[in-house]
Amino acid sequence: MRVLGFGASNSRRSINARLARYALQRLRSHHVPDAEIDMLDLNDFEMPIYSIDREHSSGVPALAQRFLDRLAWADRVIISFAEHNGAYTVAFKNVFDWASRIETKLYQGKPLLMLSTSPGGRGGASVLKMASERAGFQGGEVRATFSLPRFEQAFSEADGLTDPAQQQALDEALRHLMAPKAAAADTAP
Repeated sequence: MRVLGFGASNSRRSINARLARYALQRLRSHHVPDAEIDMLDLNDFEMPIYSIDREHSSGVPALAQRFLDRLAWADRVIISFAEHNGAYTVAFKNVFDWASRIETKLYQGKPLLMLSTSPGGRGGASVLKMASERAGFQGGEVRATFSLPRFEQAFSEADGLTDPAQQQALDEALRHLMAPKAAAADTAP
């Protein structure tokens, strides 16, 4: 089983990348020990801002195909969305816009676990809701979502999630992600 994770942010200190990395590590240490995991860095896919004029004059950058290839490698995908003004980060949206010019069903039928965290009390709830509602149109199968409010108080590099109830909720989301298709349909949120 191959699982790809990434934070949908280009911040080098992204708390969403830290949450996605933690979820991948937790998946392997507590759920699927033989899982092959990989963490994608959105900074590796920086492209000019998408425009139809740029596409017509220069074509689609090779990095867009490389992003799609990384998604194609995975059997499951974990994405943690940073929220900028209630929506996706510009960095994620730009990668998404370019890649969708090659493949409109960007997520390629993959089961998804969508996460979000923020320093505030809502935990990126707005972007998580938007991303999970749109994923089906973009070829994704959302198996579960998980929002973590107040990241700095709720997460420790040494211990992971500090609240047992939040850890239990993340573990349940990871179980939904890894469930066979029929079982996931019976238990999806």
